[in-house]
Amino acid sequence: MKTHIAKKEDINRKWFIIDAKNKVLGRMATQVANKLRGKDKSIFSPHMDCGDFVIIINSDKVKLTGNKWSRKMYQRHSGFPGGFKEETAETLHKKKPTKIIELAVSGMLPKNKLRKVFMEKLKIYSGEEHPHDAQKPETLEV
Repeated sequence: MKTHIAKKEDINRKWFIIDAKNKVLGRMATQVANKLRGKDKSIFSPHMDCGDFVIIINSDKVKLTGNKWSRKMYQRHSGFPGGFKEETAETLHKKKPTKIIELAVSGMLPKNKLRKVFMEKLKIYSGEEHPHDAQKPETLEV
């Protein structure tokens, strides 16, 4: 038996569209991360980008369970003294409705040089409209 190692010409990328309306954030983010990496394909290789493109629409209507809207905190630091910022999921969602999904998916991807490559294949929109109709995306139920 030989182990199959994927080559660039073997990879066939598809486009998928996910409607985030009334979807739980974490459950949706795990499936999106697996699609971006290509873990659902038989030619998956962890050192290569085998994944598909994912479009997420209605990111402003995503759900969080329990009290996470008020208790989940997002933190960042500017690198300067006193530059620590902290905000709740609710305030971040009001400012940038796509940022919560972006951070959730990014946190579920491997922490290496491929993360940026995977995140470039993720397109998130807060409304119904998206400019990727020419790619003929398939609807993915999460």
